[in-house]
Amino acid sequence: MTSDVRPAADEARRIFSFDNSYARLPAPFQLPQRPAAVSAPKLIAFNRPLAAELGLDLEGASDQRLAAIFSGQEIAEGAQPLAMAYAGHQFGQFVPQLGDGRAILLGEVIDRNGERRDIQLKGGGQTPFSRRGDGRAALGPVLREYIVSEAMAALGIPSTRALAAVLTGDPVYRETALPGAVFTRVAASHIRVGTFQFFAARGDHEALRRLADYVIARHYPGLEHQKNSHLALLKAIVTRQAELIAHWMAVGFIHGVMNTDNMTVSGETIDFGPCAFMDTYDPAKVFSSIDQFGRYAYRNQPAVAQWNLARLAEAMLPILDSDIDAAVEMANGAVIDFAQLYQAAWLKRMGAKIGLLNPEEGDRPLIEGLLDVMAQGGADFTLTFRALCAAAEGNDAPVHACLADPSAFDAWAGAWRERLGRDAQTPTARAEAMRHANPYIIPRNHRIEQAIVAAVSSGDFAPFERMVEAVIKPYETREAFADFTKPPQEDEVVLRTFCGT
Repeated sequence: MTSDVRPAADEARRIFSFDNSYARLPAPFQLPQRPAAVSAPKLIAFNRPLAAELGLDLEGASDQRLAAIFSGQEIAEGAQPLAMAYAGHQFGQFVPQLGDGRAILLGEVIDRNGERRDIQLKGGGQTPFSRRGDGRAALGPVLREYIVSEAMAALGIPSTRALAAVLTGDPVYRETALPGAVFTRVAASHIRVGTFQFFAARGDHEALRRLADYVIARHYPGLEHQKNSHLALLKAIVTRQAELIAHWMAVGFIHGVMNTDNMTVSGETIDFGPCAFMDTYDPAKVFSSIDQFGRYAYRNQPAVAQWNLARLAEAMLPILDSDIDAAVEMANGAVIDFAQLYQAAWLKRMGAKIGLLNPEEGDRPLIEGLLDVMAQGGADFTLTFRALCAAAEGNDAPVHACLADPSAFDAWAGAWRERLGRDAQTPTARAEAMRHANPYIIPRNHRIEQAIVAAVSSGDFAPFERMVEAVIKPYETREAFADFTKPPQEDEVVLRTFCGT
């Protein structure tokens, strides 16, 4: 790298106040790994509000300096770059060693709220876990992850965050040559179900205990005082995942690759490779190009999450109890609880979407009835629920416009309005509450693709920048961004999404 883009060490030093707890864990938890050199780093996006939240000191930090830091060309004082080890089930098949193949954890900071956050480069080059991959990232997947992660956070869904995106000046080769880029991801941590599986597969029970205790201290403080802290940890992870999947389902989000190495123990959404938001409601919808049998279809996500949690429970058996039969009983109980926890979270969120102040178990058929109407009528998921806000005030026309057969909605709406009458809310107050449960804007797949094409083909980042501006306020009706609410035209429909490795 040329000296004119490499800041002096004291300039980079001011950016972070690192406190790296994971780096203090020994191999094989992690392996030191410096990011690879790139030829011409150029900053294309930087999330200054998030940087402020993280407590980063940006005084005097030029775009050139930030590009060098967030491409890994300048290692700030206190950083301890490393690649994390983990295993995982990929489409149901267990792989005993995966690990960070194109991600490098720079270090951890304590944010303004006192929370510990990872700062990780994605696309930073090969690591010992790359498995013949180049460790690089193409520009398209970097832009996709930036948009979707910020949209998810704005929707109130626990998610990794986007801090920066940097062009490398070097091509990456997939089916063709593409511009290379590095994405900086911020997470509560990058510890996964697969991290536990890594040590379980090796029979390293001491490492399992150490990992579990680390996770408790970092993500679930207070559990260490429980009689069986490791069982309490398993139950806490199950609870967070039940809440997370209910969040996904309520906005029509399809993760696309719910492998155990893509499920965090913190309860954050991670890895936005082949993900997508549904346009037309279809419970069987699949976008990922590699999901040929619908394993990770929209309707299957709760069951897959429970299956993944069962794999976590299996990995934790040796640290739940010395008596294997007792450990199995504990693990089964925790995993079985997922179904009830998820159903309660789903009912709460879906009930809010149709205007119920206090959803009850008996409301489930009512919610499912609307979903059936939407499926049969080819309705756009987001537009229909947003239009329902107007219907709550007596204007059914917007909902009718979403459906091939409006009479099906009318048949359903009688029971709906009767149920609304049991809640002590004015129509205006109810509609306003519904607008905080039903987004006006989601990151629609065709708009993401348009932003990517503009950036990759002509270096035009204006569509990307405008889309980020649109999705960070998803519940506000902003007419300036009304074009982002429109479903795709027939020739704009995105049928398949790709992870970009």
